[in-house]
Amino acid sequence: MKIGIGNDHHGLELKNKIIHYLEKNKIEYIDYGSYDNEMVDFVDYAVKVCDSVNQKNVNFGILICGTGIGMSIAANKIKGIICARVVNSEEAKLAREHNMANVLALAENTENIEEILLNFLNTQPSEVERYTRRTNKILNLN
Repeated sequence: MKIGIGNDHHGLELKNKIIHYLEKNKIEYIDYGSYDNEMVDFVDYAVKVCDSVNQKNVNFGILICGTGIGMSIAANKIKGIICARVVNSEEAKLAREHNMANVLALAENTENIEEILLNFLNTQPSEVERYTRRTNKILNLN
């Protein structure tokens, strides 16, 4: 498994915590930036990570900005991406299980990040027909 991770200037601290978790668990990742606290446009990093997901350079994307909302909006404009902005581990699990999310959006102050990552990265999409039907409808909106 390989993860693409991107952040704006607000997300640097949380990104470093996530990278620590990934390294501790021997999960490969590509850090698409940003790399310091200088103000940047979150959209640029959402595009980098989501393009990498679509090109299958990574299995999943993680995006971090001040609220997670901007990143999730930008990511969901990109064909092939299902991005879920989550705040807890149950939402992370359901984002994968029911919605087959391939990108996770987080706020800079997200707590319990290890539990969120554990659930998101280890939950398989459900094969229940209603979930696959709904996900296919979502993917066909773009």
